[in-house]
Amino acid sequence: MEMTGERRIPAPRQQVWDALNDPEVLRASIPGCESVEREGEDQFKARVSVKIGPMSAKFAGKVKLQNINAPAGYTISGEGSGGAMGFAKGGADVALAETGPAETLLNYNVKAQVGGKIAQLGARLVDSTAKQMADQFFDRFTAHFPPPQSEAPPQPEAAAPVDGGATGGIGVARPQTNTDTEYLAEAEAAGPITQHGADGPSASGRPVHRPNPRPIDREALRPLRLLTTMQPFGFPLQFWVGGAIMLVIAALMFL
Repeated sequence: MEMTGERRIPAPRQQVWDALNDPEVLRASIPGCESVEREGEDQFKARVSVKIGPMSAKFAGKVKLQNINAPAGYTISGEGSGGAMGFAKGGADVALAETGPAETLLNYNVKAQVGGKIAQLGARLVDSTAKQMADQFFDRFTAHFPPPQSEAPPQPEAAAPVDGGATGGIGVARPQTNTDTEYLAEAEAAGPITQHGADGPSASGRPVHRPNPRPIDREALRPLRLLTTMQPFGFPLQFWVGGAIMLVIAALMFL
């Protein structure tokens, strides 16, 4: 069985190298892994539960690192036994290329051999299972690194300076063109129609008209509220009005 591929890891090359040599990161990344222990500077032992088609097995094996060229890559070689289910052995070349200050390209080339009952399942099933486990490993391994921080949002522009402007006054904002402020600054101009809800007269002393409706005068509505409280012959006014409407409707229908 042979398998090649590459993955982009969102982290500097040195961090990726350190993670590939961290037993805890490997244990969390390998699907079905129960334990990973370091036995030396270049050797690990592990226990992994594997399910291939209808068969399940637990493999105990050892992995040795060779051709170490930190942090550019190394060669992994190892073998494991699954008891009556069979065995697996092989190796992989791993290369790390720095593609940016916070990104690393990981290339791998795996060659493996299986025997026993596992081999009887067929090469297609074994290959598809190995490819699925490799994808799961790199998905979990990549998730170990936090995503790069996004760029800071742009800061709002500073407010325009305040000076005398066209009015000549100190501390008065300069009128902007094509706005109501432009007309309010002209002493002889007519009061503008504005949507800003301004109150009071304009700079020329004329009232400022607003197209928006004025607040409701509750005192003006008091007579209407008094009508709703009237009760001729002990019945509310709404009763008599509703009865009259019903009589008119009945007359139109039957007369």
